[in-house]
Amino acid sequence: MTKFLPQEEFRPDAKVPLEGIRVLDLSRLVSGNMVTHVLADYGAEVVKIEKPGSGDDLRNWTTDGVSTHWKVYCRNKKSISLDLRKTKGREILLKLIVKFDVLVENFKPGTLEKWGLGPDLLQEKNPKLTVVRISGWGQTGPWSHKPGFGSLVEAMSGFAAMNGFGDRPPVLPPLAMADMIAGLYGAFSIMVAIREVEQKDGEGQVIDLSLFEPILSILGPMAAIYSISKEIPLRTGSLSNTTAPRNVYQCKDGKFVALSASMQAMFERLMRTIGRADLIDNPNFKTNTDRVQNNHLLDPIVGDFMMAKTQEECLAIFEEADVTVGAVADVAQLMESYYVQERGSLVELPDKHTKSGRMPMHATVPRMSGTPARMRNEAPEIGEHNTSIYGELGLTNSELTKLKEDGVI
Repeated sequence: MTKFLPQEEFRPDAKVPLEGIRVLDLSRLVSGNMVTHVLADYGAEVVKIEKPGSGDDLRNWTTDGVSTHWKVYCRNKKSISLDLRKTKGREILLKLIVKFDVLVENFKPGTLEKWGLGPDLLQEKNPKLTVVRISGWGQTGPWSHKPGFGSLVEAMSGFAAMNGFGDRPPVLPPLAMADMIAGLYGAFSIMVAIREVEQKDGEGQVIDLSLFEPILSILGPMAAIYSISKEIPLRTGSLSNTTAPRNVYQCKDGKFVALSASMQAMFERLMRTIGRADLIDNPNFKTNTDRVQNNHLLDPIVGDFMMAKTQEECLAIFEEADVTVGAVADVAQLMESYYVQERGSLVELPDKHTKSGRMPMHATVPRMSGTPARMRNEAPEIGEHNTSIYGELGLTNSELTKLKEDGVI
């Protein structure tokens, strides 16, 4: 059963839990935008500071001329244009920060200091300001000066070394994974810092957010395992070095299913379902450790069962048996999924740049019963909010015109 994705409308006046928190976002590309994406969805007033003319580089990630990444990850935000390389631009920033709670930046470490905008000076102007500094390798340490794109971090962190197949080169993720993970950590750390300011009458603080450490934290206890085993795990594709059986299996119709039977009870249920209850007490497969060691014997048995059925048949059999098997879906199948549609995991929102006038994107995450996030505004144009934000500084239209002529905004 399929139907269209749920359609939502932007509601600028919707009640939101983070209303009143103001964030200046100087970042470019993914990591900083992910930080402020989460905050903006929950109602923080996020104001992007973009380079006049070209804007945030994320705008250049386009599909048939549409800035899809920008549209999704900069929804609910505002935009002003300001050239921080110019003295006047920096003077304006120093006036703005007294009106904001948070500043997010991802310049190369030392850049703000070179411009005379280091955290010490910013917090001198606004003692309650939280400054989030995103970089590849952190603000300190021997690599702080090095370029830190996510791909380099994904390689150095150990992720690429464990991803892919043993007889092929290491594989980087096909998305900005390190940036996205860092962004989620960044949003959480901002809320911790704001709590210190609001509930304990504390002062602002500096958050040193590298891309490296967040991705390292989600890769499992690999250092602990290595310290005990002294073995570097092989790349095993979709298999697991810690549980078995677990893999992606092709079905008779060329489609795929994924299986994870990581618990003993689930393994036993799986064996009964595929007609191999005799393997439950087999010494090669009796415990999880046994199964991991002998997965080269176990995995083909499971694979043969899957290959004899269509995907639909596999899913029906295992659903009835309450075995943890699911479909491998591409984006087209995802959008047609009855689950996704009924749950509203993807929604269509108004968009003035697409032929349909709508753009599908993920719904707000997570779902909170009392203080939900809201879709309030479409992603902004470059400098769309110059008049209103700069108006708070008392700048007149004629002054803004002069600043624009001078390339400051």
